[in-house]
Amino acid sequence: MSTGLLIGSIVAAVFVVIAAASAAAETAMTRISRARANGFDHEAHPGAAALVEVLGERETTLAPLLLSRVAAHVGAITIVVTLVADRRGAGGIVIAAIGSAAVLYIFAEAIPRIWALQHIDRAALRSARILRAMLRIAPLRALTRLLTAIGNIILPGPAGAPVVSEDELLAMTEAAAAGAGIEEGEKELITSVFALGDTIVREVMVPRTDMTAVSSDDTISAVLDLADEKGFSRLPVFGDGIDDIVGVCLVKDLVRVERAGGGDRTVVSLMRKARFVPETKHADRLLREMQAGDHHLAIVVDEYGGTAGLVTLEDVVEELVGEIVDETDREEPLVRPLAGGKLLVHGRMPVDQLESLLELEFVDGDWDTVGGLIFNVLGHVPEVGETVDSNGVQLRVERMEGRRITSVSVDRATSEAGS
Repeated sequence: MSTGLLIGSIVAAVFVVIAAASAAAETAMTRISRARANGFDHEAHPGAAALVEVLGERETTLAPLLLSRVAAHVGAITIVVTLVADRRGAGGIVIAAIGSAAVLYIFAEAIPRIWALQHIDRAALRSARILRAMLRIAPLRALTRLLTAIGNIILPGPAGAPVVSEDELLAMTEAAAAGAGIEEGEKELITSVFALGDTIVREVMVPRTDMTAVSSDDTISAVLDLADEKGFSRLPVFGDGIDDIVGVCLVKDLVRVERAGGGDRTVVSLMRKARFVPETKHADRLLREMQAGDHHLAIVVDEYGGTAGLVTLEDVVEELVGEIVDETDREEPLVRPLAGGKLLVHGRMPVDQLESLLELEFVDGDWDTVGGLIFNVLGHVPEVGETVDSNGVQLRVERMEGRRITSVSVDRATSEAGS
């Protein structure tokens, strides 16, 4: 082998290596998130500071990588074609060009990019310091800026930020949980945040039939006794009836006045202004309003202006973190396991919550609770013992309070038998 052929082959191989390194670095830099880079920097990983720096303006800092990759491709093909042209003529040039393109695709594109996708963190940390050094070379930085400016003239207008859909984010969350990147509880919390945006107040409120309210004529002492019995710190105050909510009283205000000897006063003198929200309001918007304001309880009204129920800050937060039980909670749980794999659920348990628990879907309809589902499927006020079958699950009414379903047994045996 002649000296010229040997040197040319070595230089061409170096160009292939440069192209491969640039491709791997580009793949890693475009895939890794700034949040992850900040996490590496916080943990003092080698190369993390450089990674944070180059990701600060990712759109411009990647230009040297693109330029070096293109230059390496052109250099490798030019050398190979030149070497072959001196020995094989025009026919050899075509074969050399095709062979060079194939080699570059395999060894300078496919393999390094696949490796970078499989080892994004390692590839990004290793290449960040090299990229930062390239950015500090003034002639290279000036050249890339010039070429970028020419590109902007040809294709004007700022590039839009990439849009990631909700489904894509949820899919990434699932993948991160499956790969132990995040805890299962963290995955559920992220999922709950997205679900909160699709949840309306009607789905989380305490319905009017379960509301505890006091009359504006009630005395402070009587209301304090009721609050102590029920375990509430806030109570709505009505005038002529439950559809005439005139205010909200806080137990701490009543206690202060009663200690001063004013227990015989009526609560109307101490009640605060009531907040009203429509039942179709989205829960995430209500949460922000409650955080920004000074109210933790709102009265929910229906389309006719009547009282549909009430909603508290705790009700909304529970949609994110699950049921919050404190020492004042005295209500029976929404769901309780029974023998034989059955469940006993409250009639006001949300249907979507039961669907998540059973990992199936019931028939669609205009209802929010298990009791509402039974009412609508049967078409009449049920009696104790009546059943509804939906998607292989049997719902049996176990207890009624007036016309309200308060307890339902759920039998999944038929569903499991058919699966």
